[in-house]
Amino acid sequence: MKKRFLTKKEEKKIVRAIRKAELETSGEIRVHISFEPSADHWQKAVEVFEFLRMSETKDRNGVLFHVSPNDHKFTIIGDWGIDKKTPPEFWEEIKKEVAKKFKKGKYKKGLTKGIKMTGRALKKYFPYQEDDKNELPDEISWS
Repeated sequence: MKKRFLTKKEEKKIVRAIRKAELETSGEIRVHISFEPSADHWQKAVEVFEFLRMSETKDRNGVLFHVSPNDHKFTIIGDWGIDKKTPPEFWEEIKKEVAKKFKKGKYKKGLTKGIKMTGRALKKYFPYQEDDKNELPDEISWS
């Protein structure tokens, strides 16, 4: 089922975008694609965030792009370390750009653009450190 949403080549480009963005910031970025329908996408994204153990980063600066293709929804969640340091509208521009691409069916472009913007935006609050460790896998997770 996931092949109809992203090709293997698109998946690799998204993972590359994550790795490149994480060279700008100590933040950790993940993408999760869920084909399970949900009445509350925010709550579902929070559950996935916890399931993926994203709150276990040293600086609590994990970011999840949670995409639900069947429901035509996506959510971006940042851990409380990010929320503590950033303005309330921090994610709005990123969400707008991702939504623009998604509406045209350009899911890989939407995700890679959002990931790139996230890396740049987090750089100000969580700059990349020389001793930075990749605390979370970069691969896309699915359910």
